[in-house]
Amino acid sequence: MAQISDMTDAFFFGYGSLVNRLTHDYPDAQPVTIRGWRREWRMAHRLRRTFLSVVPDASVQIDGLVARVPGQDWAALDVRETGYARHPLGAEAFARGPARPAQIYAIDPAQSELPSHAAPIKLSYLDVVAEGFAQEFGQDGVARFLRRPRAGGRCWMTALRPFTRARGPLPLPCAAWSMTIWMPWRCRNWRFRRRPLPFRR
Repeated sequence: MAQISDMTDAFFFGYGSLVNRLTHDYPDAQPVTIRGWRREWRMAHRLRRTFLSVVPDASVQIDGLVARVPGQDWAALDVRETGYARHPLGAEAFARGPARPAQIYAIDPAQSELPSHAAPIKLSYLDVVAEGFAQEFGQDGVARFLRRPRAGGRCWMTALRPFTRARGPLPLPCAAWSMTIWMPWRCRNWRFRRRPLPFRR
């Protein structure tokens, strides 16, 4: 594994929407896998919304994108990642791909909680994230992503209810959504097909 260092630029590791290159134009982006962090859905108290975050976990590896921050100008990215704090990643954290000392954004667990009906996971956000993983890591990468995030005993999503046009938060058993239902149908380059949600409201 080649280690790349740069005295003028910095790098970030993105593991959610930042994996989708259509959401940013940061240069020199490369798919990588890091060790020591686990994805987790967190409802940020400050924003009262649910976002994807990470927590330390030595037993887990996650895929993502590492990209350059020209001139170490973090201002725009810090605004985008409002509610998150940056944490350093050393070269030893990289399991696959170019090893670039980088920064990873995480929501403080003390200032957040697991999602609930009051702050559901937005399906549109999940679509953007999953599309990025499909582009960078293929269908196997999407499957790995869908198995990883923790969200407590029940997961809440804002989506179309089955067989209706009404919108609202839907309670889903975590085991069910991680294996079967999070299959975005709006991304035309996907092989997945829309499946009915395995419950009734």
